[in-house]
Amino acid sequence: MANTKPALNIPHAESLFIGGQWVAPSTGESFAVLNCATEEVVAHVAKAGEADVAAAVQAARQAFDHGPWPRMTPAERAVYMDRIAERVEALNDDFARIWSVESGVLYKIAQPRVGQYLSGAFRRYSAMAQTYPFVEPVTSVTGHRGYRVQEPVGVAVAIVPWNGPAGLIAYKVAPALLAGCTVIIKNSPEAPCSGYLFAQICQEVGLPPGVVNMLTADRDVSEALVRNPGVDKITFTGSTAAGRRIGAVAAERVARCTLELGGKSPAVVLDDYDVETAAKALGAPYFSYLTGQVCASLTRIIVPRAKHDAMVEALVAAARGMVLGDPLDGATTMGPLATARQRETVEQLLAKSLADGAQLATGGARPQQPGRGFFFEPTVLAHVDNRSFAARNEFFGPVLSVIAADSEQHAIDMANDTIYGLNAAVFTHDAERAMQVARQLRSGTVGHNASRYDFSIGFGGFKQSGIGREGGEGGLEAFLESKAVVLDQLAA
Repeated sequence: MANTKPALNIPHAESLFIGGQWVAPSTGESFAVLNCATEEVVAHVAKAGEADVAAAVQAARQAFDHGPWPRMTPAERAVYMDRIAERVEALNDDFARIWSVESGVLYKIAQPRVGQYLSGAFRRYSAMAQTYPFVEPVTSVTGHRGYRVQEPVGVAVAIVPWNGPAGLIAYKVAPALLAGCTVIIKNSPEAPCSGYLFAQICQEVGLPPGVVNMLTADRDVSEALVRNPGVDKITFTGSTAAGRRIGAVAAERVARCTLELGGKSPAVVLDDYDVETAAKALGAPYFSYLTGQVCASLTRIIVPRAKHDAMVEALVAAARGMVLGDPLDGATTMGPLATARQRETVEQLLAKSLADGAQLATGGARPQQPGRGFFFEPTVLAHVDNRSFAARNEFFGPVLSVIAADSEQHAIDMANDTIYGLNAAVFTHDAERAMQVARQLRSGTVGHNASRYDFSIGFGGFKQSGIGREGGEGGLEAFLESKAVVLDQLAA
């Protein structure tokens, strides 16, 4: 049954949030935000230009260089973070509804995850104010009294993608605020509305002016933000291609950066594990969660050669059992892709994969129903060669590839034979064997019998899947600079 409550509640959509105030954009223009299930316009939000970027950097710079925020204790900053978490929890339904409408995630999945990722991040980092050693005494080799001090890196730009904006705002902004940084949130034009709701919360809880700023901009204007010498740190989540560009621009002036990029993550199914059980973890959950628009998705299913056909059959059954429809409808089990452009990208990548030898087992087209929206059938490719186009490229959509392995070592070698290294999983009933294989996989996360990435521990990639970590202590340290202080005083 469809959820009929009005779709979006966007405060100050015609404005940008800069220096603690809602201000008109210098461009006088706006972006249209679409409901990806109906293609209807649900909001217009302000389009920032380079003058707005300069104003946001100036506001954040002023707040960092001369404002109270970085001079507060971590415990004092944590008070504001707890207030943010409380307001997020009060607006949980609004955040969930925005995510469904903009990105296509099922509402019934979005609702619990908002609390887990958004308010949960602020509460976990708030608690870290009491446990993390921001000032740690050490004894210098000279015998003098020394300290290892962790101080904020400065002005941080958080570039947020369109697939999961609310959660990624949290895991960028919460550690930055605890560290004492000031922040500029750069929303994606495709999914900016969570950023607006979050900026409203920052104003409501009384954050000092300029501590959090928020704007929505296209890629050319975003590059001006990355280039601005007033920015000390960039944290970006998005494609590897865009990450390479941001990293190159940041390197020109040695700006700090955290890059959480693409993936083509393997699920290694060992010979002792039941194929149908593995398919239950790899099929419907993958198609259901954001229609495969997740960088950490397990999209390369590597199985013993003798089990290849059985795995394909089980995944095909899962795909054909999906119910496509409005993500706000409780009966829907798979929503649309977020944008028309993303659907076209999936179609183009699929066509190249089939031309390169992959076999289409099911799906591969736009469904006849629903008639509107950016829907694409859940798709399974069989007999995929690990060096082929399908195995090398990230679809960021509902496409799974099944790859046959001749041995356990062959499976491990193929899992590692990629430019990516974001996520992985090992399917086996033997936990010790799972650990042995996990240690051989070149990946930032390895789960056992499911995808099990955990931001509370830390999330990020090896190789071209990124630089740095988000979540956990590593996520906080990404916004800190380590300073050694040695006093003219002998240690006791």
